[in-house]
Order: sequence, then structure tokens, then C-alpha cells
Amino acid sequence: MDKNAQHVRWFMLNRKVSSTIVGIHVLLITLFVIGIYGALNLVLEEIKTGNGCPKIGFIPACLIILFCFLISFISHVLKKWNVVYFIGTGVAFTIALYATTMQVIGKVECPKLDSGLPMCYISLFLFSSLIILKTVLLKNDLKN
Repeated sequence: MDKNAQHVRWFMLNRKVSSTIVGIHVLLITLFVIGIYGALNLVLEEIKTGNGCPKIGFIPACLIILFCFLISFISHVLKKWNVVYFIGTGVAFTIALYATTMQVIGKVECPKLDSGLPMCYISLFLFSSLIILKTVLLKNDLKN
């Protein structure tokens, strides 16, 4: 393969990687927007009625989840504090996993969408996705 062909191949491979990375960033931002919007609505419902979401001790779980979304989002956007990102998503993942487990065995009633889908299932999916996608991004950064 001549030098020009090698440069073209290198450029095309890097462009593909770059578009994949951009896609992952867009997906992460989209997941954050969905999560923040959902958690914020639950917090507002909790403020209005006092019955928007289950409590952990005396703190509404949706408030903790919203805080975790926000600190992880800020960490991602600023491209700093990966430890903070993973602490935030890890804490919320743990809460969502616990809530999902308790929902499945009938010990806890998670808030539900109009369709009847428990929101703890959605939180578990969102935080799992946020952790996996950020890990992929960081591994890609280490390679480059």
C-alpha cells in the first residue's frame, strides 16, 4: 500500500472513530436530559403532595436521584472529575437496583408512568447505560 493510500485509510478510520465518539456523547446527553426531566418531575410532585416518591430515611429517593443525575451531568459536560461521575451514577444505580428488586418482589411501590411502567426500571436502565457509555469513552481516550 502506498503512502497516500495509508493516509486515506488512517483518516477514514479516525473519522469513523470520531463519529462514534460524537454519537456516544450525544446519546449520553440525551439520557441525561431524559433522566433529569423525569427526576425533576418526581421531585416537584414530592414538593406538591409529599407523596411523589419513596423515602430513604426521610429523604425522597427522587431527590437523591436528581442530585446524582446533575453532578454526573456536570462532570461529563466539563470533562472533569470522572470519579465524581462514577460516584454519582454508582450511587443512583445502586438505589435503582435496590428499588427495582424491591418492586419485583412486591416490597416497594415505585412511581409509575401513565403506561404502568415503574420508573425505577427506567432509572436502572438509564444509570446502567450512563456507566457503560462513559466507560467506553474513557477506554477510547486511553487508546488514542
